Amino acid sequence: MKRLIMCEGPNELAVINILLENDALKFNEDELLGLTPYHARQISTAQVQTALDIYPSSDIVVMRIGDTQNDELKIPKKYRGKIKRVEKYCTKPELEILLIISAGLVAEFEKTKSKLRPKEFAKANIRIGNKGYNNSSQFYKDYYENDCDKLKSAILEYYRLKKGAHEKDELYLADLLK
Repeated sequence: MKRLIMCEGPNELAVINILLENDALKFNEDELLGLTPYHARQISTAQVQTALDIYPSSDIVVMRIGDTQNDELKIPKKYRGKIKRVEKYCTKPELEILLIISAGLVAEFEKTKSKLRPKEFAKANIRIGNKGYNNSSQFYKDYYENDCDKLKSAILEYYRLKKGAHEKDELYLADLLK
């Protein structure tokens, strides 16, 4: 079996790469189609199609990672026989919730969540040294790369806080951790 990881955005991709590099996931790079996760919402991207074309077997599990999963994955006809199943891993309402958890600001965010989205709250409140959150992959790398345990703790706390809040077919990043 090979896993095709498709991340909604570059920040999700950065988080997954940090977890992979730190051997924190239930699988390793060798199990990934193309040996890497992809920044892609649909199979229509050239990189994903190339990886699917190269892999000969029909045992691929597509793992979609993102904060919104309401768009349907369109599987081109030529790949339908290769893909065994599709799994959705969500970080609702937005990936920035992990930063808010890591910074210990969940209670403060809860007070403002009707007015501020997590991204806006993070921009106003999350810092590394003198650098504020700027919605970049580099920020996630700077924040978590040298402390993967902090990232894992945030993922597990998110699961604790949100368990049962996702749709039936939506899994949690915690489901991917060792």
